[in-house]
Amino acid sequence: MNLSKKAEYALRATIHLGIAGELGLATVSGVELAEANQLPLKFIERILQELRNEGIVETKRGKMGGYALAVPAESVRIGDLVRLMDGRLAPICCASEGAYQRCTCPDEDHCGLRMLMIDVRNAIAGILDRYTLAQVVEVTLRKMRRDGVAPPFARLTQDFEPTTSSKRRADPADGFLAGLSQLATGHESEDAH
Repeated sequence: MNLSKKAEYALRATIHLGIAGELGLATVSGVELAEANQLPLKFIERILQELRNEGIVETKRGKMGGYALAVPAESVRIGDLVRLMDGRLAPICCASEGAYQRCTCPDEDHCGLRMLMIDVRNAIAGILDRYTLAQVVEVTLRKMRRDGVAPPFARLTQDFEPTTSSKRRADPADGFLAGLSQLATGHESEDAH
């Protein structure tokens, strides 16, 4: 599976809207979302319009207007957001459950590649459908607090001086599942300091 830029930006934007909600912000402007994600405003606005049409995001007009989640973050599965933007989770079309298309293989039923890609799809769907936007927001905020990093939009709610991190590699210990397992086991010793 290769996540499109559209799906990546939609996920980043909805995660940030979830964080804004957790920080007590009623709305976030498109400009603030684009700046927080370092993304092009026009592209973010098109994605937010699509999410609005699907009932996931709502817009509010006026001086304090902007974007907000239209549904509880607990009700939004990450897999559903990816499917909404990209159409399928499967790496090849003949392995897709919801967006199946016949491939060029002469015998799909006995194609080893297709069988393997169905398992890949199942593994991807198993993870993305297991977790909600609320869980991703919770793990993200917990890690930011642990590392002393200001969450997006914190400047709109409080004075917070962020620290900078020079960490660049993708350490498995920094993954979502590792953060979620820390929540499940109650490892909060670093947050207590």
